[in-house]
Amino acid sequence: MKTGVAIIGAGPSGLLLGQLLHNAGIPNVIIERQTPEYVLSRIRAGVLEQGMADLMREAGVAERMDREGQVHEGVELAFGDRRVRIDLKALTGGDTVMVYGQTEVTRDLMEARKASGASTFYAVQDAQLHGLKDDKPWVTFTLNGESVRLDCDHIAGCDGFHGVSRKSIPAESLNEFERVYPFGWLGMLSDTPPVAEELIYANHERGFALCSMRSATRSRYYVQVGLEEKVEDWSDERFWDELKRRLPEDVAARLVTGPSLEKSIAPLRSFVVEPMQYGHLFLVGDAAHIVPPTGAKGLNLAASDVSTLYRILLKVYREGRSDLLERYSPICLRRVWKAERFSWWMTSLLHRFPDNDDFARRIQQSEQDYFTSTPAGLTTIAENYVGLPYEAV
Repeated sequence: MKTGVAIIGAGPSGLLLGQLLHNAGIPNVIIERQTPEYVLSRIRAGVLEQGMADLMREAGVAERMDREGQVHEGVELAFGDRRVRIDLKALTGGDTVMVYGQTEVTRDLMEARKASGASTFYAVQDAQLHGLKDDKPWVTFTLNGESVRLDCDHIAGCDGFHGVSRKSIPAESLNEFERVYPFGWLGMLSDTPPVAEELIYANHERGFALCSMRSATRSRYYVQVGLEEKVEDWSDERFWDELKRRLPEDVAARLVTGPSLEKSIAPLRSFVVEPMQYGHLFLVGDAAHIVPPTGAKGLNLAASDVSTLYRILLKVYREGRSDLLERYSPICLRRVWKAERFSWWMTSLLHRFPDNDDFARRIQQSEQDYFTSTPAGLTTIAENYVGLPYEAV
């Protein structure tokens, strides 16, 4: 079997890259170790930057997003009972964010892929990458008990942190950077109307809380918890009570509670690997970087990687510009590190750190005051939240 680009992973980044390449007439094959049902069962982020929403439109898969997604022109920060609205649209010259669940993004991309007739293989086993620095790399895997070899020009590793792509690069060829945070997020999904029209990020002496949503009737809430906490120890009643304690009184008073559809605890960490390329293998999204969810950057960073790789490959196939391939990692990493900085900063601004002394707490309070009371501070938050521009190729 032969193709132009072998895409490892059928999550949103792999599917989005595949759709863009297919529309441009560049042949590609996607392989995924999980079933479609499993991929769709993942509960993930739901805030799309302006750049990702525009990329979905460019790929021709935005019809349902534009019909059902919620455009948010602002976001709110709460410090105790003090509330500050960040006017994203006004502060950025018109940019906004789109609230549209990652599950729905994946579903739309899956349906577009199926309609296109492009090849996607699910439930593959034993995927291995070969000849990454040769002129023609190849991928081997097992499908329905049979061994398959896929020859290609390039490989896009869109298979996440635990996937085979990054592990196929010799350890001595990579530099890893990591920070692990001393807490996690306990998240609950419920069929209850959101407590507010826009997201609320709350800093409280008991810990961080986030009020988010998936639709006008489905909400997603989070509270900061210690790493020792277990989901089974958190009844719905306990979760709702704790959330109310951390929200401004008027917000807590109008919170509609109900049974949970899903609860989970996610640890927070920052991770970056450099470079994001090894020969003809290009790491995309979580295969190369992880961010704490505070800045809503995980899925969006994957989308900016996709955009960069797509535009490079477009010029490689149409103009023979193979010299551009080596620019992939430097371009991506410039944006990755800016997003890592913002996610780290938002996490530092809004969470309670167990080891912080009085000095550190005063510094945090000063950060909160400066960035929410000056035009420069508010603009910095807004520009980063809606997403920094994609760098031209």
